[in-house]
Amino acid sequence: MLREFRNFIARGNVMDLAVAVILGGAFSAIVSSLVKDIITPGLLNPVMKAAQVEKLEGLVWNGIRYGSFLAAVINFLIIAFVIFLLVRIVSNVQKQFDDEPEPEKKDPAPSTEARLLTQIRDLLKQQTEVGKPADDQA
Repeated sequence: MLREFRNFIARGNVMDLAVAVILGGAFSAIVSSLVKDIITPGLLNPVMKAAQVEKLEGLVWNGIRYGSFLAAVINFLIIAFVIFLLVRIVSNVQKQFDDEPEPEKKDPAPSTEARLLTQIRDLLKQQTEVGKPADDQA
């Protein structure tokens, strides 16, 4: 059972998934910082000042923390947009590789054996055509 677990963990796709989860967590921290430290103060300050709120998470109405929800929506939209851009870039790169013409493959020269067999076939064909009576050829 331990061996099966080791083989399962050692598979490439499991390791790729682990790396993706770790990078996703780090990327999430970057996006959260982008929203909290750049987008909120830069773009949402006029709206927040009108609402008399210092932090986006501070927007509350009757106990409903819609500011936190709004921050989560902004995070999601940024992550979705970045993933869209990454998928688009990868797709374009794959398309460029698919569009490149493959180098032309030259037919290799026939081997000595193939040439000899071709000559034998041609000689046998000539002998059977010469030895046939005229009536049998029709």
